Amino acid sequence: MKWTVEYIKEAQKDLRKLDQYSRKMILKAIEKTAKNPFPHPEGYGKPLGNHASSKLSGYYKIKLQNLGYRAVYGLVQEESKMRVIIIAVRDDELVYKEAERRIRGFIEKGEME
Repeated sequence: MKWTVEYIKEAQKDLRKLDQYSRKMILKAIEKTAKNPFPHPEGYGKPLGNHASSKLSGYYKIKLQNLGYRAVYGLVQEESKMRVIIIAVRDDELVYKEAERRIRGFIEKGEME
């Protein structure tokens, strides 16, 4: 079963900022992950946890090592929805801090669990 992919507004802006090749490769990786977004061995996602700089337990990442990008997403299981939070250059601390900031903003607005 393929999950529905949803991008928050900031993630849509992240995509628009990318060059055409990077955008194509990232979208391809997200579509592949949407087939099974859970962690390995069955799925393609890699779980995130809590660190000193960010609290992302329950969220997942896609690493595009060749391009140097990361994407962070959350799952809304009862709706089979994969919600992309951020797509950014692979600077772990900055990417994860920004992902956490975006998630907090959605929670405060009551738009995300």
